[in-house]
Amino acid sequence: LSKIYLAMPSINSNQSSPVSSQEHSQASTIMDKEAQETITPLSSSSAQPSATSPHHDNLLLPTELQNSILVAYRSIGIGTFGVVMRFVGMPLEKIALFMNSSQVTGKHQFAQSIKLTFQKGVLSPYKVVGPASLVAWFMQYSVMGLAFQFFDHALSKALGVAPVYYGDELMEPPPSPSSNTNHNHDATHQIKSITKTILAPILAGSLESTVANRAEVQRYYGPTKLTAIESHLKWNPAARFCGPAFLSNAMRNVIMCNTSFILTPITYKLYYPQESKSQGSLFWFGMGMNFVGNAVAITQQALWGRALDYAVYADGGAVVGATSGVTANTATTTATTQVARNISYSQVIKSSLQKDGIAAFFTVPKWASRILMNAPVQGSLPWFYNNVLPLGEDSVLGVARTLYGDVGRIIVPFRNRGG
Repeated sequence: LSKIYLAMPSINSNQSSPVSSQEHSQASTIMDKEAQETITPLSSSSAQPSATSPHHDNLLLPTELQNSILVAYRSIGIGTFGVVMRFVGMPLEKIALFMNSSQVTGKHQFAQSIKLTFQKGVLSPYKVVGPASLVAWFMQYSVMGLAFQFFDHALSKALGVAPVYYGDELMEPPPSPSSNTNHNHDATHQIKSITKTILAPILAGSLESTVANRAEVQRYYGPTKLTAIESHLKWNPAARFCGPAFLSNAMRNVIMCNTSFILTPITYKLYYPQESKSQGSLFWFGMGMNFVGNAVAITQQALWGRALDYAVYADGGAVVGATSGVTANTATTTATTQVARNISYSQVIKSSLQKDGIAAFFTVPKWASRILMNAPVQGSLPWFYNNVLPLGEDSVLGVARTLYGDVGRIIVPFRNRGG
């Protein structure tokens, strides 16, 4: 357009134009065509501001702000999803908690767990759910999603490696070996990538347990019992905030975070048949990976339950301090004054193996109960995270752009007036 403009001196001066009327008509046609082609994308693109906008960058979100909005949106979505699924599946959670404790032993452990779960009525599992549990569930899942995204992106940026696959990337073909650049084969780059992949779920799972473990312990013991234990042990504020058996809880969450956010998307992206990829196949693939992850996580869940029992109960299920050869009143008094003890994981593992062998930490019924509790929410999480949440991202960003533009129209004139 500028070339045509400079080739027409009659437009820039008062001199007569040496260009013929026919050539002038052709040039005008070319100008109109190119101008139309230049303007059309601006008016048709929803990502660009209108032609009358006084601040032409109002609707273009800064990259960091856009990334922060998406992280917050995904975290809120995961938190809401977790609350609904965990509340609906509360009876399954109680069954799994009893199955992975020392309160059920011998034969028919699954039946024992069901009996303990519903001993106070069909709705009794829901009666232990209060506002604190709902908040804890929301924080647990939103923090898990937020923490993993934060640590994954922060570590990726710091180490100069790519973040884990997400959303539509899972449906794309895996990168061919010929498309790899030289640095992908560099040993240092591979070490950085592996380091990031290991650290991100560890940090995210630990943060999740920091938020959720105490609420889980409270649902296991009950509020009154947990308060008595904490008072007896005289824990510091940090220990009270994290709750008993924090280490085994964190290990379980690290394993499941790896399963949902690392193993599932990477293996699906790289190894699942390309012609079979779909939202449905990702859902069932995530369920299958959840079964595998729980086969490992169940050992930590059992350790967590037995550690909590160890804090209150001695070997054999007797209350700490209760001994034979004394009256019931004496035993009750003694048990009350010795209600708790600090957890020793080595003693928990040793006594559990001596009593029940490997079945203390892994049996098919224990694994099945954990699957029943965990699969509905954790197994469907990769599908929800990668297929459902992305559907609303454009709308969220559209609202954010509108608000950002409105703020820009207010701030820019204010600054121009010297305010």
